[in-house]
Amino acid sequence: MFQPAITGHGVFTPDQIITNDELVAAFNAYADLWNAEHAGAIAAGTAEPMAHSSAEFIVSASGIEQRFVMDKDGVLDPTRMYPKLPVRPDDAPGIMAEMGLDAARKALAMAGRDGAGIDLVICAASNHERAYPAIAIEIQKLLGAGGFAFDMNVACSSATFGIQAAADMVRSGSVRRALVISPEICSGHLEWRDRDCHFIFGDVATAVLVERAEDAQGAHFTIHGTRCATEFSNNIRNNAGFLRRTHDQMEDRRDMQFMQNGRKVFKEVLPMVSSHILGHMADAGWTADDLKRVWLHQANKTMNDFIGRKVLGREPEPGEQPNILQDYANTSSAGSIIAFSKHSDDLSPGDRGVICSFGAGYSVGSVLVERG
Repeated sequence: MFQPAITGHGVFTPDQIITNDELVAAFNAYADLWNAEHAGAIAAGTAEPMAHSSAEFIVSASGIEQRFVMDKDGVLDPTRMYPKLPVRPDDAPGIMAEMGLDAARKALAMAGRDGAGIDLVICAASNHERAYPAIAIEIQKLLGAGGFAFDMNVACSSATFGIQAAADMVRSGSVRRALVISPEICSGHLEWRDRDCHFIFGDVATAVLVERAEDAQGAHFTIHGTRCATEFSNNIRNNAGFLRRTHDQMEDRRDMQFMQNGRKVFKEVLPMVSSHILGHMADAGWTADDLKRVWLHQANKTMNDFIGRKVLGREPEPGEQPNILQDYANTSSAGSIIAFSKHSDDLSPGDRGVICSFGAGYSVGSVLVERG
C-alpha cells in the first residue's frame, strides 16, 4: 500500500466577467420584453408579471458579486440569455478538453511533472459536452499521458469523488500518478431567464494531481482519508438526456436546465454535510482544533458559514473557511478545489484541513489532508 498525496493543483479562469450590475440590467430588459409580450394575460389576471432582479438581492441571497464565463455576449443578450459558443470540428480539441488541459498543465508544473508521467486521467464534472468519446480520454491524448482515462459525474461532488477514486488507485498501486480534472461550463446549463437562479453559476476548470507521497518533489498535501456518501433526492435536478427525444408529448424544456427547490436543499443538505465531515474527522481521530483550513463547496455563503460553524464548533476566524464564490459564483464541482488552490500555500508542514463538496444526488465527498 502506498500513501497518496496531492502534489499539484491548477485553475483555469475564463477572461470574461459578468458583474451583478451587468447581469441585472440584461435580466430586467428580458423581463420587460416578457411583460410586454404577455401584457394581455397579465391584465386579465391569467399570468403574473415577471419581477425585476437587483444586485442587492443577488448578494443577499448568495454572497455572489460576479462570475467568470466562457461567453458574455450571449448571456447578456435579452433576446437570447444563454452562451453562444462556436461549433468546433470533430478533429479540433473540444472546449472542455481545452479548459481542462490548461488547468492540468498548471498542476503538473507545480508538481514538476509532465503529461508523459501520468497514467490516469479522470474528468470529473457535473456536465460533459458529449456522451462519448470521454472528455478524459481527449485530455489524456492532448497531454501525451499513458495509462487510461474516464469521465465521471456526481454533480457538484464530482471533484472530491474523483479524488477518492484516484487516491484509492494510487494507494493500491494500480496507478502511480493521476489527474482529476473538473472543467465546468455551468453557464450552459443555467436558466438565465429565471429570477430565482439566474445569478448562481460561473465557468472554470480545475485540476488536482494525486501521486505517491514518496514521489513528491516539493511541498504537498498528504491525503489521510477520503469519504463519499449519497442519498437520492429530486430537489436538485436536470432532466436533459439522450432519452428526451423519445417522449412524444410536447414538453416545457425548462426542466432540461438547472432546477432546484432551494428551501428543501438548504434544510436537508446542511445537516448531512456537517455530520459527514464531523464523522469522517472523528473516525480519523481528528478534532476541530486540528483544522487550520476548511475548503468547502462554493454554492452559497450562508450555507458555508453554517457548515464552518458546525465543523469548527465556533465562528470561523478570517481565512479559516475561505469563500471564493463572491468572485467565481457557484462553479459546481470545481468550487472547493478553487478555494483549496487559492488558499493553501500559506499553510506550514503539519497543518491540516478538509476539502468538502456537496450537491445534487444528494452527494457529499470529503478529503482530509495534511501539509507535507
